[in-house]
Amino acid sequence: MPEPTAHRAQTISYPATADARASRAALERAEPHVVVIFGATGDLARRKLLPALAHLAASELAPAIRVVGTSLEEMTDAEFREFARAAMEEYGTHRLTAEQWDRFDDNLVYVPQSAGAGPLADAVHRAEAELGPEALRLHYLSVPPRAAVAVIQVLREAELVERSRVVMEKPFGEDLESAIALNDRVHETFDESQIFRIDHFLGKEAAQNILAFRFANGLFEPIWNRNFIDHVQIDIPETLGLDQRAGFYEATGAYKDMVVTHLFQVMAFVAMEPPTALEPRAISEEKNKVFRSLLPVEPHDVVRGQFAGYTSLDGVPGDSDTETFIALKCGLDNWRWAGVPFYLRTGKRMAEGARIISIAFKEAPRSMFPAHSGVGNAGPDHLTFDLADESKVSLSFYGKRPGPGMRLEKLSMQFSTQETERAGDVLEAYERLILDAMRGDHTLFTTADGIESLWERSAPLLANPPEVKSYPPGTWGPNAIHQLIAPHAWRLPFERVWREK
Repeated sequence: MPEPTAHRAQTISYPATADARASRAALERAEPHVVVIFGATGDLARRKLLPALAHLAASELAPAIRVVGTSLEEMTDAEFREFARAAMEEYGTHRLTAEQWDRFDDNLVYVPQSAGAGPLADAVHRAEAELGPEALRLHYLSVPPRAAVAVIQVLREAELVERSRVVMEKPFGEDLESAIALNDRVHETFDESQIFRIDHFLGKEAAQNILAFRFANGLFEPIWNRNFIDHVQIDIPETLGLDQRAGFYEATGAYKDMVVTHLFQVMAFVAMEPPTALEPRAISEEKNKVFRSLLPVEPHDVVRGQFAGYTSLDGVPGDSDTETFIALKCGLDNWRWAGVPFYLRTGKRMAEGARIISIAFKEAPRSMFPAHSGVGNAGPDHLTFDLADESKVSLSFYGKRPGPGMRLEKLSMQFSTQETERAGDVLEAYERLILDAMRGDHTLFTTADGIESLWERSAPLLANPPEVKSYPPGTWGPNAIHQLIAPHAWRLPFERVWREK
């Protein structure tokens, strides 16, 4: 006889935690924090982290904070404060007044790595005493991935794990085996809920605008599938070279450095199903479903390139096979996206620097317009997201050219956050992500399951990478990219420019 309904255990596919409904509200505030930056004198700290923390503190968006820097260099507190001031002046996107800087400056201290775990713990405890008993800790590992485990060991020795979260930089592993091993080592010290694997691309205003665009508007979500979308391009070329990073890059390459940790993450926002709620756990699960549905990345669907002159850089052997450019075609094995190709491209020393997501819609099945009307001459209609800090969106379509006859041309509707009265509220990506980590919000971060799924799907390419093809600096990559995307064409370079305000 069946058990009475009132007492029957219910099994659901997505069990909610006890505080699931309250989680979003709880994430809107953050407790005071001691931020410990490992690698505090490095390039990332100088360009991004210190300016981001200074702006958060000055704008009062963040809670009360104290910053403890540590690195290999021997510095005094005063020297570190001068280093931070110079970084803010050179790279800060928001200018601070002298009074604002003086307030932030007082909250910076430095502990050389050579001092060991004890002095680091003492500095953190002194900062916590100033903030009060509610203070939490945010450890930012601005160090090479191979040094992450050693840093976590220091945190254990210093007994700084409790009441803390840890932010980890890319790449997180270099294949499935190393990713699993790294996750296991990190999980010996930190729970998954404490770990924030950062991808600064997802911190950009435009990346989050994808979620708003798709799920807040009845116009687009019904056509966001294989029936209406022909293909998707995610294109992130860079004009920058490698400078002093060539030694690091030689052991990594464009695929591990950019595709797994950036482009696939952006793809998940484009392709994910509607989450059950606007809360981190629900969004992470939908992103992970995308990663699990990713078809294996096959070598014949990949073009690897290396810009001419790369092998002459310091730290690069003359016979290097490391790619500085990669373009690939991939697909998702699920109901929504079956048969829709996703084209991804990124590289160093390219013709332009851009961060573009381009959704190409299917063309009309029949045309009633005359043969020379212009329909089809400029390709399919596109919805374009520019992930640059200006956060632009464009929808292109055919319209009638003014005048006699029926001549059509491509028109576009464009939006930019710089055109709104809230343009000054845009946060730089690292500012947003640091603030989210303080709040315990995992929405824009990668999980252990997600990163392991991506490395698993990357196995065919990593085991048998195609030969690298040379390309001249200042171009769009090897010529083979055109065969890869045929019969389509790359959207960059654009046939039209963005409208300026």
